[in-house]
Amino acid sequence: MTLSALQQPLFPDIDPDPVPASTTTFVDNMKLPVHRWFRFSAGFSAQWAEDTIAGLGAKTVLDPFAGSGTMLLAAERRGASSYGIEAHSFVARIAAAKLQHRADPDAFLETASAIRGEARALPASVDGYPPLIRKCFNDSALRSLDSLRQAWMRHADDSPASQLTWLALVGILRQVSHVGTAPWQYVLPQKRKRSPVEAFAAFDRMVRAVAADMRTSRDVSGPRPTLIRGDARTCEGVPDVAVDAVITSPPYPNNYDYADATRLEMCFMGEIAGWGDLHETVRKYLITSCSQHWSERTLDIETALARPELNPVRAEVTQVCNELGRVRMDKGGRKNYHLMIASYFADIGQVWHALRRVCRSGSQVCFVIGDSAPYGVYVPVVEWTSALAEAAGFHALRFEKTRDRNTKWKNRKHRVPLCEGRLWVSG
Repeated sequence: MTLSALQQPLFPDIDPDPVPASTTTFVDNMKLPVHRWFRFSAGFSAQWAEDTIAGLGAKTVLDPFAGSGTMLLAAERRGASSYGIEAHSFVARIAAAKLQHRADPDAFLETASAIRGEARALPASVDGYPPLIRKCFNDSALRSLDSLRQAWMRHADDSPASQLTWLALVGILRQVSHVGTAPWQYVLPQKRKRSPVEAFAAFDRMVRAVAADMRTSRDVSGPRPTLIRGDARTCEGVPDVAVDAVITSPPYPNNYDYADATRLEMCFMGEIAGWGDLHETVRKYLITSCSQHWSERTLDIETALARPELNPVRAEVTQVCNELGRVRMDKGGRKNYHLMIASYFADIGQVWHALRRVCRSGSQVCFVIGDSAPYGVYVPVVEWTSALAEAAGFHALRFEKTRDRNTKWKNRKHRVPLCEGRLWVSG
């Protein structure tokens, strides 16, 4: 069954013409001050977020999946109070550093200059770095990066300048690498760059860009955002009945491992040794969106389907999960998509109940979401997400499609057309 066939009865006023696709992607943010400091693939347009906050007249905004801080920065520029929750420890640290954009640029430049000068004099080493890092950087580049890392550690004191120089360092790693280090595929050894940027030159350029953006932030006078390293399933740290708008993009149930998004940077900074460390350090704290989250040793499908949060959609979810359980047996990888889907929607159900606690009466909620078809089995994400929202006390309003997905089928295994868009509900 197609997405439109599933959604038309639920949203009779659905707009058949997609709105601009850029509103649900991070791409345009790379041209904007502060947002451009670190490219995080998951996210949405900062300009769209600003326009939406202004259009809603929101006084207090929440993003329970704050990522690298797009919505928080948008709310700050629009003069709204804001809360952001992020469970990925490294991504939350990126957001926290961005939120220092109103700090003293001269103090930042002084610290960055000291780090650069000390780095030039420090004995650098390529020993002790994980295999991923050795694949991504030749010895010369890694020595330069290592000396910058050592120098930064001497100044690491959690001050705004320290946080910003940390971000300047991790923000240049993919520029300096001589191999492909795309945001969605972290190492492409066969893809070689013709002219990777020299580490010190990249650091200098990033420092100048950060300082320039900090000077433009002098015009920003909105309330300082509150960033919480926590769990969207509880919204702990956000007061009851405090929010009049929620603007967010939760993980999609499409097997993208969000824990893996910053593996390169985390390995370089010594926070993990490799992919195997991601579950204990990051993944287990995130809502389920990938098949790596659970194995049949740690979770059986009956237990996953029995979670009370699935009550509003249990029959439909059970049917799809049973089909995925059958289909996977004929696939080489036998990925645990059945566990992923059951756990994902149970987690999303928890999120909606947490949002009901923190949202005021009449609040507006916008979820940027996309549907899914693991192993070619269609999952009506919008319909089920809407049902879970209504069960928590919200009212589904409309779905605005922004773009089609999975329509270029050359060399693709699963030929199910999908889409992405914005689900609006009211509280």
